[in-house]
Amino acid sequence: MNILGIETSCDETACAVVRDGFEVLSNVVYTQIPLHRPYGGVVPEIASRAHIEKISEVAETAIREANCAIDAIAVTYGAGLSPALIVGLNYAKGLALSLGVPLICVNHIEAHLHTPFLVDSPAEGPLPPPPAPALGLAISGGHTNWIDMPEYGRYEIIGQTLDDAAGEAFDKASKLLGLGYPGGPKVDKIAARYAAAKGLDPNGADWTKSLIAFPKGRPRDGVAALSGLSASLCVSFSGLKTSLLRYVQQHPEVTLPASGAEMLPESPVDGVTMEMARVVASYQEAIVQSVAERTRTALSRRGYKALVLGGGVSLNSRIRTVLSVAAKRAGVPLLMAKPKYCGDNGAMIAGLAYFKRTITGDEAMKIDVHPSLEAGD
Repeated sequence: MNILGIETSCDETACAVVRDGFEVLSNVVYTQIPLHRPYGGVVPEIASRAHIEKISEVAETAIREANCAIDAIAVTYGAGLSPALIVGLNYAKGLALSLGVPLICVNHIEAHLHTPFLVDSPAEGPLPPPPAPALGLAISGGHTNWIDMPEYGRYEIIGQTLDDAAGEAFDKASKLLGLGYPGGPKVDKIAARYAAAKGLDPNGADWTKSLIAFPKGRPRDGVAALSGLSASLCVSFSGLKTSLLRYVQQHPEVTLPASGAEMLPESPVDGVTMEMARVVASYQEAIVQSVAERTRTALSRRGYKALVLGGGVSLNSRIRTVLSVAAKRAGVPLLMAKPKYCGDNGAMIAGLAYFKRTITGDEAMKIDVHPSLEAGD
């Protein structure tokens, strides 16, 4: 079965054709990063206008490259930015009607956890779904969720961020420090080059001693925002961001390099001093260790047989390293997507749709977008 997946939840106009849930026949992504860079973040109105301008071209290219008949259309209906979601959902409805094929509506967060199972040719697999039960971690610019997967296709959030997602926290820090947008990749590279310049092993005790002790963001038990979830499996990045702001205010040399300041060698951003790099590395480590701590706690509470990682922030090299160690110590495999499938893409939508078709037919044609959709809804 060949399914065309359409994804427009944020700032990527993406379409892909996937055969039988695993084999990616085409994967086309138009990124809007240059459009949003001047604003330091995604502007919903700009995103939706760009989706309108590009979606037909992206979908036609994906169908042409796949060179096969399309048996169904899958589309993200949530979570995401409402103006952006509307473009993709309406286009998908019209295309499904014109082709005379079923429409399948897919949960964006759940689709991220399908990405480790996407392959580019039959020779690679297909990989089987993870052994049940599995722990899923969807970590991106809009979501940070720990998800219980008792069987493939069933999802229940057991922990989450109470405010900003990890990716958003990276972007806001990058904007504050003048590193530009998107911030996540730049923060990752600066932190890695700081460790190399100092000759420090990020997995050693000397690494921790060299960093600023930013807060790890564990909420208090009983906080209303937990909505019944365990505080030990939830995280808040608001205090971390405030700590960074206060540190920068007290140390203006961090963002304004003084004459003769020691510069970070081979920096991905001009004007990064060693002190700024230390701040960046410390901030990233606070996020990474917050995520790792909740993951270790979740893994210890149930006999999981796999840790499934998905979302754009799963590209972060430090997160991958630390979670690999956590999974190994828990005695479970860490399943991660190829880098090209970590960010938002149509392949994850089409892939999951093959296995989970709970919203299809007349219901799919009548459904509206759901910007605040959660995994398991």
